[in-house]
Amino acid sequence: MKTTRANEIFGIILQNAPISISEIQNLISEKLSIPTLNRELAKLKVNGHIESIGNGPSLKYIVNLNNIVTVSINPDSYFKVDPDERKIIEKFNRDVFDTLKTISIFTKEELTLLNNLNATFQKKIKKNSRVQFTKEFERLMIELSWKSSQIEGNTYDLLDTEQLLKYHVITESYSKQETQMLLNHKTAIDYTFQNKDLYKKISVSKIIDIHTLLTQKMGISKNPRKRIVRITGTKYLPPDNEFVINEALENLCKLVNSKSSIFEKALLSILLISYIQPFEDGNKRTARLSGNAILMFGNACPLSYRSVPATDYKKAILLFYELNNISAFKELFINQFKFAVENYF
Repeated sequence: MKTTRANEIFGIILQNAPISISEIQNLISEKLSIPTLNRELAKLKVNGHIESIGNGPSLKYIVNLNNIVTVSINPDSYFKVDPDERKIIEKFNRDVFDTLKTISIFTKEELTLLNNLNATFQKKIKKNSRVQFTKEFERLMIELSWKSSQIEGNTYDLLDTEQLLKYHVITESYSKQETQMLLNHKTAIDYTFQNKDLYKKISVSKIIDIHTLLTQKMGISKNPRKRIVRITGTKYLPPDNEFVINEALENLCKLVNSKSSIFEKALLSILLISYIQPFEDGNKRTARLSGNAILMFGNACPLSYRSVPATDYKKAILLFYELNNISAFKELFINQFKFAVENYF
């Protein structure tokens, strides 16, 4: 769906299904005749994005939740609907790996953009001395540690984070848990950079290693969880037992390792580790650093997420949880890679 009109119609159906053509006509921003609207709906049906139910005057439209992985969805509009009213894939979708294996995550134009940006990054670091590179990597590490922790509710500000990670100055007004979370980020980022060749292929044990570094001294088990977890603001339920979790992690690794582009590998790692929620805590932190480990193996610039509002990040992730839709997070990923290339090194 490339047109604004098609996106709007899809969004109306997504938020109001089941919905009749006359109801769509009343809600759409531009005045459309029924024949014109019928043509737009027919295109959406042919593409598999929507389905019709009923016949004649009772015919209504619903979204095909199994075929909207790459459809453009506006997170702000989507999340105006209350969690209990949204039509979503409520339970962990074990078929998501097969679905993602058969599609191209990025379009040709998007991959060209990412590869061109990475070529710019390569030229920049070739001009850096070792001292310059170390300083810039340290700056990125500090800003990533701060932002990744902030997304999880940590209240440290950026300057206090710098004092902690660069000069080992602990600000007493923050909790020990918040301080430890930041120190663990530094440890994990340094580890993945120094051992980036490990991430040519990802494995369950490598994911667990990153999680262990990120959660040490925080009272969090390093093993995959054995109990159900619930997520604030959504009806989505991650897998509820260790056997399904372990199977999902293995399938995640197979899928990621089957992709040829490091950008696809990184994005899928971030989304799927977050989606599976394999640990009792620290899942999204582990996902972000796993994605960066893959980027660093591919000699690509890691992401700091510095310019992303925490709410926007969470919405993009929740959209994948609820609909297995990658559109919002893919846009965030591309924008953050561009930001990283332009602002570091």
